[in-house]
Amino acid sequence: MYVKPKPGALVRDPVTRQPLPDTGAEVPSDQYWMRRLADGDVVQSERTTVAALPVPADGEDL
Repeated sequence: MYVKPKPGALVRDPVTRQPLPDTGAEVPSDQYWMRRLADGDVVQSERTTVAALPVPADGEDL
Protein backbone atom coordinates (compact mmCIF):
# COMPACT_ATOMS: atom_id res chain seq x y z
CA MET A 1 0.00 0.00 0.00
CA TYR A 2 1.11 3.57 -0.62
CA VAL A 3 0.96 5.97 2.34
CA LYS A 4 1.90 9.57 3.12
CA PRO A 5 2.47 11.05 6.58
CA LYS A 6 -0.21 13.46 7.78
CA PRO A 7 0.97 17.09 7.61
CA GLY A 8 3.46 17.83 10.37
CA ALA A 9 3.86 14.18 11.44
CA LEU A 10 7.21 12.43 11.65
CA VAL A 11 6.66 8.74 10.97
CA ARG A 12 9.68 6.46 10.83
CA ASP A 13 10.03 3.23 8.90
CA PRO A 14 10.42 0.49 11.53
CA VAL A 15 13.17 -1.28 9.57
CA THR A 16 15.34 1.59 8.31
CA ARG A 17 14.39 4.11 11.04
CA GLN A 18 14.31 6.76 8.28
CA PRO A 19 11.42 9.24 8.23
CA LEU A 20 8.68 8.56 5.71
CA PRO A 21 9.05 11.16 2.93
CA ASP A 22 6.34 13.82 2.64
CA THR A 23 5.66 12.53 -0.88
CA GLY A 24 4.89 9.09 0.56
CA ALA A 25 6.21 5.59 0.04
CA GLU A 26 5.13 2.06 -0.76
CA VAL A 27 4.98 0.10 2.50
CA PRO A 28 3.87 -3.43 3.41
CA SER A 29 0.33 -3.96 4.72
CA ASP A 30 1.66 -5.23 8.04
CA GLN A 31 0.62 -4.60 11.64
CA TYR A 32 2.89 -1.57 12.07
CA TRP A 33 1.59 0.34 9.04
CA MET A 34 -2.02 -0.66 9.62
CA ARG A 35 -1.72 0.75 13.14
CA ARG A 36 -0.21 4.01 11.82
CA LEU A 37 -3.16 4.21 9.42
CA ALA A 38 -5.72 3.51 12.16
CA ASP A 39 -4.10 6.11 14.46
CA GLY A 40 -4.20 8.74 11.70
CA ASP A 41 -0.41 9.17 11.55
CA VAL A 42 -0.48 8.31 7.83
CA VAL A 43 -3.09 8.44 5.09
CA GLN A 44 -3.45 5.94 2.29
CA SER A 45 -2.80 7.61 -1.04
CA GLU A 46 -2.38 6.98 -4.72
CA ARG A 47 1.15 7.07 -5.99
CA THR A 48 1.81 10.33 -7.79
CA THR A 49 3.58 10.11 -11.11
CA VAL A 50 5.72 12.73 -12.73
CA ALA A 51 5.23 13.23 -16.45
CA ALA A 52 8.30 12.32 -18.43
CA LEU A 53 10.01 15.17 -20.21
CA PRO A 54 10.79 14.70 -23.90
CA VAL A 55 14.37 13.80 -24.61
CA PRO A 56 15.87 15.77 -27.53
CA ALA A 57 17.52 13.85 -30.36
CA ASP A 58 21.20 14.53 -30.98
CA GLY A 59 21.65 18.13 -32.08
CA GLU A 60 17.97 19.02 -31.58
CA ASP A 61 16.86 21.80 -29.25
CA LEU A 62 13.55 21.79 -27.40
